[in-house]
Amino acid sequence: MSLTTTQPRPIRLPTLILCLLAAALIWLLNALNKNNYTVNVQYPIEFIYDQKRYVPTSPLPKTLTVNITGNGWKLFRKTWLPFRSQPIRYPIDRPLQTKFINTASLAAALTEHAKDVRVNFVAGDTLALNFDLLAVQEVPVKVDSAGIDLADRMVVSSLINVSPQTIRFEGPARLLRAVPDTIKVKIPARRLALSYDEELRLPIPRHPLIRASTDQVAVSFEVAELLQPLPVTPAPEPAKPQEETKPAKTTKKAKSTHRK
Repeated sequence: MSLTTTQPRPIRLPTLILCLLAAALIWLLNALNKNNYTVNVQYPIEFIYDQKRYVPTSPLPKTLTVNITGNGWKLFRKTWLPFRSQPIRYPIDRPLQTKFINTASLAAALTEHAKDVRVNFVAGDTLALNFDLLAVQEVPVKVDSAGIDLADRMVVSSLINVSPQTIRFEGPARLLRAVPDTIKVKIPARRLALSYDEELRLPIPRHPLIRASTDQVAVSFEVAELLQPLPVTPAPEPAKPQEETKPAKTTKKAKSTHRK
C-alpha cells in the first residue's frame, strides 16, 4: 500500500485580493446603513447683495464648513459630492454695516434647506465680511510733451493724439482715492527724428479690486525738421529803479529888526 502526501494548494493572490475587497465592500455597505454619524462637510454658499452699489474688499467664501449628523448614505453623498447641492443663499441688506456672517441664522437656513440631515453648527475662521461703496472715476490722459527727446533740429509739427483720452476706473471708493487726477504718459523713445505712432502702457495703480477700461493708449504725432531757427523774442529789460529825489532844503530867513 503506497502512501501519497497531498501538497497544500498555493494561494492565488488575485483571488485573495478579490475576497478582501468583497469583505470591505460588505462592511462599508452595512456601516452606511447606520444612523447618527457626525461629519464636517463643505457646503456651497451664495451671498445676495446689491452688486451695483457695493463691492467686497475681501474675498467672499464660496463654501462653509458645516457640522451635520445623519444617515451614512446621506452623509456620504454630501461629503463626496458637496457641489451637487444647491448653494444656500445668504442675503446682506446693509453691506457697510454687516461685518460678520450670522452663523445662528445661517444654521437655521441650512436646517430648512437640507432637511435630510441635522445641522449642528457652522464652523470656520473666514466669517468676516468687508464691503465698500462701488465708485467710478474717469481720469484724463496727457502726454508729457516737455519730456519728448528729439534729435537736433527736429520739432513736433502736429498735435499729439492720444486714444483713448480718458480712462474709466471702477472699484472700492477707498481705493480709488489713490488714483491720480491726471495720468501723464512719457515717451520712451530717444533722439526722435521720425513721426511717432506707438501704444504705450499706462502708469496706473495695479490692484485686483480696481478695474480699468484699458491699461494702454495709442500716442501719435508728427516730427519735422526745423529749416530756420525760431525767432527769439528778446527778453524785456528789467526796469531801472527810480532814483530817490531828496526834498530841497528850505532855509529860514532871519528877520532883521531895525531900530528907529
